[in-house]
Amino acid sequence: MALSVDSALYRWQRLGAKSAPQTVSESTPLLFSVRDRLKLNLNKWRIVFSNNGRQQRGWDQASRFYSGNKIQTTKYTWLTFLPKNLFKQFHRLANLYFLFLVVLNWFPQMEVFHREITMIPLIVVLLASMIKDAIEDYKKYQFDKKINSSKSRVYDKKDHAYVEKCWKDVRVGDFVQLQCNETIPADILLLYSSDQNGICHLETANLDGETNLKQRRVVMGFSSQNTSFEPEFFQNTIICEMPNNDLNKFKGYMEQPNHERIGFNIENLLLRGCTIRNTEVAIGIVIYAGHETKAMLNNNGPRYKRSKIERRMNVDIFLCVGLLFTMCLVGSIGHGIWSGSFPEHPPYDVPDENGNFLSPVLSGFYMFLTMIILLQVLIPISLYVSIELVKLGQVFLIHNDIDLYDEEADLPIQCRALNITEDLGQIQYIFSDKTGTLTENKMVFRRCTVDGHEFSHQENAKRLETHKELDLEDEDFAKLQQFTLPQMNIERPATYQRTMRPLRRSQSARAHFQGHTRSRSLGRRDSNQSQVAFSSTIEKDVTPDSRLLRRVREAALRTENLSPFIHMKTATSFTDFFLALAICNTVVVSTTTEPRQRVTVPPPIKPSGITLEKIHQIFQRLKLVSLSQSFSSSQSSSDLGASFSAKNTEEHLATLDCCDNDDSCCDSSRGAGLQDKSSTDFGSASLDEVFQSVTHGTLPTDFCYEAESPDEAALVYAAQAYSFTLVSRTPEQVTVRLPQGTLLTFDILYTLGFDSVRKRMSVVVRHPLTKEIIVYTKGADSVIMDLLEDPADTNAERRMKRIKDKTQKHLDYYARDGLRTLCIAKKVLSEDDFQKWANFRQEAEAAIDNRDELLMETAQHLETKLTLLGATGIEDRLQDGVPDTIAALREAGIQIWVLTGDKQETAVNIAYSCKLLDQRDTVFTINTENKETCESKLFGFIPTSLPASEIPGPEFGLVIDGRTLDIILQGGLEERFLELARLCRSVLCCRSTPLQKSIVVKLVRRQLKVMTLSIGDGANDVSMIQAADVGIGISGQEGMQAVMASDFAISRFKHLKKLLLVHGHWCYARLAKMVIYFFYKNVCYVNLLFWYQFFCGFSGNTMIDYWQMIFFNLFFTSLPPLVFGVLDRDVSAETLLSLPELYKNGQNSEIYKLSTFIITMLDAFYQSLVCFFVPYLAYKDSDIDVFSFGNPINTVSLLTIILHQALEMKTWTLFHWITIIGSVVIYLTFSLIYNAVCVACNPPTDPYWIMEKQLSEPAFYLVCLITPAIALLPRFEYFIFALRGTFGASLLLKAQQLDKLPKGQRDCEIQKLRSRKQATSDAPVASAAPNEDLDQRNSHFLSSGIASPGQDSGNLTKGKAKNFNCGSHRRSVSAVTL
Repeated sequence: MALSVDSALYRWQRLGAKSAPQTVSESTPLLFSVRDRLKLNLNKWRIVFSNNGRQQRGWDQASRFYSGNKIQTTKYTWLTFLPKNLFKQFHRLANLYFLFLVVLNWFPQMEVFHREITMIPLIVVLLASMIKDAIEDYKKYQFDKKINSSKSRVYDKKDHAYVEKCWKDVRVGDFVQLQCNETIPADILLLYSSDQNGICHLETANLDGETNLKQRRVVMGFSSQNTSFEPEFFQNTIICEMPNNDLNKFKGYMEQPNHERIGFNIENLLLRGCTIRNTEVAIGIVIYAGHETKAMLNNNGPRYKRSKIERRMNVDIFLCVGLLFTMCLVGSIGHGIWSGSFPEHPPYDVPDENGNFLSPVLSGFYMFLTMIILLQVLIPISLYVSIELVKLGQVFLIHNDIDLYDEEADLPIQCRALNITEDLGQIQYIFSDKTGTLTENKMVFRRCTVDGHEFSHQENAKRLETHKELDLEDEDFAKLQQFTLPQMNIERPATYQRTMRPLRRSQSARAHFQGHTRSRSLGRRDSNQSQVAFSSTIEKDVTPDSRLLRRVREAALRTENLSPFIHMKTATSFTDFFLALAICNTVVVSTTTEPRQRVTVPPPIKPSGITLEKIHQIFQRLKLVSLSQSFSSSQSSSDLGASFSAKNTEEHLATLDCCDNDDSCCDSSRGAGLQDKSSTDFGSASLDEVFQSVTHGTLPTDFCYEAESPDEAALVYAAQAYSFTLVSRTPEQVTVRLPQGTLLTFDILYTLGFDSVRKRMSVVVRHPLTKEIIVYTKGADSVIMDLLEDPADTNAERRMKRIKDKTQKHLDYYARDGLRTLCIAKKVLSEDDFQKWANFRQEAEAAIDNRDELLMETAQHLETKLTLLGATGIEDRLQDGVPDTIAALREAGIQIWVLTGDKQETAVNIAYSCKLLDQRDTVFTINTENKETCESKLFGFIPTSLPASEIPGPEFGLVIDGRTLDIILQGGLEERFLELARLCRSVLCCRSTPLQKSIVVKLVRRQLKVMTLSIGDGANDVSMIQAADVGIGISGQEGMQAVMASDFAISRFKHLKKLLLVHGHWCYARLAKMVIYFFYKNVCYVNLLFWYQFFCGFSGNTMIDYWQMIFFNLFFTSLPPLVFGVLDRDVSAETLLSLPELYKNGQNSEIYKLSTFIITMLDAFYQSLVCFFVPYLAYKDSDIDVFSFGNPINTVSLLTIILHQALEMKTWTLFHWITIIGSVVIYLTFSLIYNAVCVACNPPTDPYWIMEKQLSEPAFYLVCLITPAIALLPRFEYFIFALRGTFGASLLLKAQQLDKLPKGQRDCEIQKLRSRKQATSDAPVASAAPNEDLDQRNSHFLSSGIASPGQDSGNLTKGKAKNFNCGSHRRSVSAVTL
C-alpha cells in the first residue's frame, strides 16, 4: 500500500519539488518545510485527494486502498457461513472431543454404534448453534442493507452537480451535500455551511446518546465565503491522521497549491451517524468511510465475558474427563482379565486373516478406546447449547421487567452482554461513581460567594425542599413561576406572559444505539419533537437572594458611564461575576418556541428614554440611602447559613462574613433592624424607579440553553435569574442583556475548553464599553486558587488575601454541605500581551507533532495571575431510592466503594446522605504526599493488638484522596491498603482520575479474587466499567459512553437493587442448579452402561438400543432443564427484597461449588446403582433377552431423572407441567412406535414389540414404581425435614417456607426475623453510649501506632468530629484524619 500511495503522490510531490522552497514565516515556525514533506510517513498520515477531476490521478491511485462506505457487520456470507461457523464451533473443546469420538467410531476395531448414528448428537448440537447464528447474522444483514441503501447527495464530476447516491457508493474524497435533519453518511471535513458564521450544529444522539447540540466549524479560510461552495475549484490536498476510534481527537492540515497550510481538528469533522440540526446546508469532503469511520471503529457490539459458573464448569468437565478415563481404564483392565481367564480363545474371539489373535495389551487398548465411545455421554455435549438458550430466556425476562423500566426517560434495562447474567448473583464488591450515578446530575444553583461576601439563597433552598418535578398544567406552572421569579417591575408587552410549559423529553429524539435510524427530511425540525438537555423545571428556576439581587442591580447600573458617581471596584466584581457565569461556557441559545433554532442575532429592543440628568438625580438619592445602609445592608447576614442544617455552621458563616469586613462589624446591625427595613424599602423603591425608567422595552421571548454539561446550564440559568441573560451566541460574539435591559455584545477572541487535566475553562473577550481584553475563567478551586495573582500593592495584596481566605472558607462549608464548587476568576490583558499569546496559540494550532502539548502550554500560559471574583455552590441532588438501595446491598454482604473525582468534603457528605457511611462509623481519612508517612499510617490503622473476633469491621470507613492513592499504587503499598480496606464497610476514593479508578478495580479483583461490579454514567467511568467482572452503565445526563461500554445499562441507581438481589439471585440459582443437574443426569445414565460391563465381560456391549441412548439426552430429558433454568424461582421477589441476606447464597457459591459437585456425583452413582440393580434383581433368573432387560432400566432411569428435576423445581407453572409430563409421554410414544416398526433395524437383536409386551406385565409397573422411590429417597422432602430438626434450617429454607404463608402472615414473620437480626447486631453497641464507645475505640487505635510525633492525637478525633456535624445531616461521627 505504501508503494502505491507513493506513486499516487508522485505528481504532487514533483510539483512541490519544482517550486522554490517556501521560507517558513516567523509566525509559523512549527510547519513542515518542503523537504520534510517528502519524508511524510504514510503509515502515520492519511492523504486525501478530492474527487472533482482536478486530482484524478491521485484520487484513482489512493481510493483503491481506502475503505469504501459500505458496511458489513455480519460475520458470514452465503459461501463462508458453513466453514467459518464450523471453525468457530470447533474452538469449543467439547465439540472437538465429540468429533474425535465420531472419527474413532469409524475404525472397525472400536466400533460401538453404527458409524452414522454416532454423528447424530454432534450434528444436532452443531445444527442448533448454526441456526441461532444464522438468524442473528441475517438480522444484521437486513440492517446493513437498509443502511447501505440510504441516500445522500454526492458531487458528480461529470455532471458538475450533486446527485443522489447510496451510502455504499460514497468514497473517500467525495464531496457530500447535507441538509437539515439528514444523517451524516461518513466522516466528513466541513468546508461550507449555510450559516453566515460557518457553524454547523450536530445532534450526536446516534453516536453517544447526548441530546444537546454540538457545534462544528468550517475549516479556517472557508468560513468567509459569500457564495456557495463550488467543488470543481477545490485543489487542496488533505493530510490527516490514520483512522482511529478516538471520538474526541482529530488533527491534520490542508495544503493549498501555493504550499500554504491550514490546520484543522475535531471541531471541523462531522462524524458518521450524527444528524445535521439547525443548518440548512452543509458541504464537506469525505475523510474516512465505512469501517474506517470513528463510529464504526467504536462499534464493537456486545462483549464476550466468561462467567464464574462457566469457569467452574470447565474445571468440572475436566474432572468428568478424569472420571471417564478411570471408568475406561477399569473396563480395559477388566476386559484383559476376563479374556485371560479362558484357557483357550473363546468362540467370539475371531483371528485376523493371518490367523493371529490380538495380544491382551493391544486388546485392552482397543477396549479402552471402545469404552470411551460407549461412555461418551458422560461429557454433556448439549450443556453449552442449553446454557446459551437459558441465558437468552433470562435476558428476555430481565429486559421485560416493568420495575426496571424508567417511565420518565422511557428507557428499559439493556442487556448488552448475554452470557454473564448469573454473575449478577455473585457480586461481592461494587465500585460506583458519584455524580450522575448516586446523584441526579441535575445541577441546581444553591449558593454563591462574591468578593468575599456569602449569599445563602434561603428562598431558593426552601423552593428546592418543596419542589416536585411534575408535568404541570399551564396555569399551575405560571403560579410556580410567579413564586420563584422576583418581580423586576419591568414592563412587558400584553401578549407576552411567562406561562410556557417545561420542555418535555420525547421518545422521538431518543438515541438508537445500534444504527442510524433517523429519516431524512427537509426543513426545520418540529419543536414538539425536541429534547433539550439540562432544561428541567428544577434546573431552570432559581429564586434570587434578595440582598445579592439588590447589590447586582446597583452594580449593573454602574457598568455604563455611571462611574463618576460611585466607586467602581465592588460594582465591577459583582458585574464581572455574573458576566462570567453568562459568558464563560459553550451554551447554545435557542427559543422556547423553537428549541433547536439557534439565536445568533439579538432581538430588537426599544431604546431607553432616560437622560443622564435623571440617572444623576436617582443616584444622589441612592447615595443617601447607601450611607444609612453601609453598616447593615452588606453585613446583615445572620441568615447566611440558613440552608445549612447545623446551627453552629450558620453562626460561623455569619460571624466570618461580619468580623472580617473592613468597614464595620455586625454589632450595630442587630440594633438597627427597623431602620434597616425602612431604608431597604426606600432603596428598593429607588432601584425599581431606575429599572422602570430605564427599561421601556424588553426582549420578545424566553430562551432555552443547551449545554454540554449540567454545570454550565445551572450557572447560565443562575445568571438569568439575576437578569444577566445570555441572549445570543456566535463563534465571534456573545450578547448578554443586563438587568436594566441594556444589551452588551462581547467579541469572542478565543475559547479554551474544559479538560480533565487543566480542570478549568476560559473565554477571552473584548469588553464593548471599556474595550479591554478580559479573560474569564471558571474551574475547580484546587486549581484556580493556585493561579491567583499576588498584587504588588500592600493594601491590594491584603484585600485580595482576605477575599481569598474568606472564599476558601465558604468553599469548605459548601463542600461539607454536599455542594459542587466552582471558582470564578478574571484577568485583564494588554493588547501587546494578547497579541503575543495569540501568535503563540496560532503556531500551536498549526502544528502537527506535539500539537496537544503545545495547546496545553498556551492555555497554561494564559491562565495565570488571575483575580478572584467569587465561587458558586451547586447542588447535585441525590437520586430517589439511593439510600435504601445501598442499605439493602450492604445487608446482602456487598462491599461498596465510591470512586469519584469530586472534592473530599463533598464526597463524604454525599456518603452520609446515601447511608454509605453511618453516624456511628469511625472514619479513617488518609491525605498525604509522602510515601513513608502513608506507609506508617496504613500500618497504624490496621489493628494488631485486638483479637480478630473483637474487630467490628462494619463500623469503619476509609476516605482517601487521589494523591495518596498514587503513592499507594506506585509505592508497593497495595497489600497494606487492601488489608485496611477489607476492615472497612465503605471506602471513598476522592479526586480520582479515570485511570486510578480502573487500577483500583483491577487491584481488588485480582488480589482479593472477588467478583466485582462497576457502575457509572460518564465517559470518565468507561475504563472502570470495563475493568470489572460486570459493568453497568447509567443512561443519564452525561451521554451514552458508559452505556456503550457496559454489560448492562439502567437508568436509575435504585434499579440495581432488584437487578442484583432478585434477578441476580434467580439467574445464579437457576443456572447453577441446571449445570449440576446436567452433570448428574449424564453420570447417572452412563453408569448404567458401566455396571452392565461387569455382566458382559467388559466387551463394550449395551443392553439399551442406541436410538434410545441418543434420544435420551437430545429429546427425552432436554426440555425440563431449559424451562427450569428460565422460569424457576426458589424464593419470591418480595421475599428476596425483604431479606437481602439471601443474596449471600450466591456470593458464597453455595449451590455450585466443588463440594456440591462431588455430592451430586455420589448421588448420581447411588441412583444409577439403584436403577440398575433393582430391575436386575427383579428379572434375575428369567429368560428375557438383553433389550427386554435394558428397557425397564432405561424407563426407570428416565422416571428417576425426571422426578429428580421435579423435586428441584420450586415454582410450578403450566410450562413446568407440560415439559415434565410431556417428556414422559414423548418417551413412551417414541418407544411404542419404534419398537413396533423396528423389525430388523439392529441385527442380530432387535427391540421389536418389547415396550408393548412389558406394558402388559404387572412386574414392569412395580419396578417403575419402586425404583424411583428408592433412588430418590434421600431427596424426599420429609427426609430433609427430619434432618432439618437436627442440623437447623438455613435462611434460604426459612424464606422458602415463608413464601408458602399468606401475604399478611409472611410480612409479619419477615418483620420479626429482621427485628431479631437487628437486635442481635445492635447488642454490642447498646452496652455504652455511641460516642463514648467510638472514642474509646479510637483511642485504642491511636495507641496502636497512629499518633506520631508532632501530631495532636486528641484533636484528630474530637476536632474532626465537630467538623462533620456541619451540613444538612446532624450526625455524631468520630473521625481519625491525617
